[in-house]
Amino acid sequence: MKPQDLLALRETFDRNAILMSFNGPFSATLIEEIGLALRRHLEALEASPSSITDVFAIYIELTQNIRHYTSRNAVPDVHTGATLVISHRADGRYEVCAGNVVQYADGEALLARVEALAELDKAALKAAYKAQLRAPIEPDSASGAGLGLIDIARRASQPPAAFLQRMDPALGFFSLQVVI
Repeated sequence: MKPQDLLALRETFDRNAILMSFNGPFSATLIEEIGLALRRHLEALEASPSSITDVFAIYIELTQNIRHYTSRNAVPDVHTGATLVISHRADGRYEVCAGNVVQYADGEALLARVEALAELDKAALKAAYKAQLRAPIEPDSASGAGLGLIDIARRASQPPAAFLQRMDPALGFFSLQVVI
């Protein structure tokens, strides 16, 4: 077996200012450990306290959503891993990108939700958040109150961008890019 070209990977990371990346299945313990490492790394880079809080909060929301989705949906075991990339852009902003395999229909619904949130300004996002807080939670709902995506959009410095790539007739790879 040929060894991995780690120098090329490192050069890609440097060229794209990638601070941290992960590829594989998320467990609660792993989410916590990576989160602590992320926080320490941002502190060492002397990121502002608000940037640290926002990057960390978005990281937690995305990774927990992925973990919950893969544990309760019909995603084949071979596809339960996820990809996470956190980078520091040349304009000083941070970018958190996460993606995972989803049922294609679920991905389409999520894509529509993200696109709808991306069209809202800060005032409308705040109103949507408050409305969602007051909305009753459906008893058969597989998720929480539905505040996570709204909170992500509120913390972002620009509208979140989502992508859905078809893998086969039933599955797709959903990616979300958030700039803080």
